[in-house]
Amino acid sequence: MNFDEFKYKISNLKNLELPGESAQIKLAPAMRVSELKALDIASKKPNKAGVMAIFYPNDRQVTNLVLILRKTYRGVHSNQVGFPGGRAEVFDKNMKSTALRETEEEVGIPRDEVTVVKKLTKLYIPPSNFWVHPYVGLLNATPKLIKQESEVEKILEIDIDEFLDERNLISKKLSTSYAKDIDVPAFSLNGHIVWGATAMMLSELKELLIKSL
Repeated sequence: MNFDEFKYKISNLKNLELPGESAQIKLAPAMRVSELKALDIASKKPNKAGVMAIFYPNDRQVTNLVLILRKTYRGVHSNQVGFPGGRAEVFDKNMKSTALRETEEEVGIPRDEVTVVKKLTKLYIPPSNFWVHPYVGLLNATPKLIKQESEVEKILEIDIDEFLDERNLISKKLSTSYAKDIDVPAFSLNGHIVWGATAMMLSELKELLIKSL
């Protein structure tokens, strides 16, 4: 999709009601759905994180979305695809500021050049005990993407048409932090399997985009 067309239509997003959990659980492993229903999240005193789903024109003026492949490390999100973003710090004004700051640090997109279009439904991630607050952002120019070497293995630029294509919704047998060899709903994007919390947030974003575009 041409970026000028996307930019014109994305303004509809502001007025749409969030589909929320009903959209998120479509891309949640069955075990995760039952786990979330049984949790007393408040008692766990979760940490907070902010992430950004940023759309921008590539050098052919085609609308792209940026995702990242995280480094391999000893942690529950090792070598997984996610949004740029991260943990809230005491000096952040709010969760939007966290998402913008972390995005600039991880992929080099200047925070003051991003127009935040909408806040999506927050999502709790049990393995890492985080409330994640996702935002949708718009960048008017093709960015010079620079990965944060300590955090990011690879920057992934996703064509919006690939993201919206129903053929890229798949089921994959994976071993997770809480179970082995389970069937997991996922997106197949740029040759990578996107599952778990990121897929759940993408599921809500996709529903909103379909209504907007």
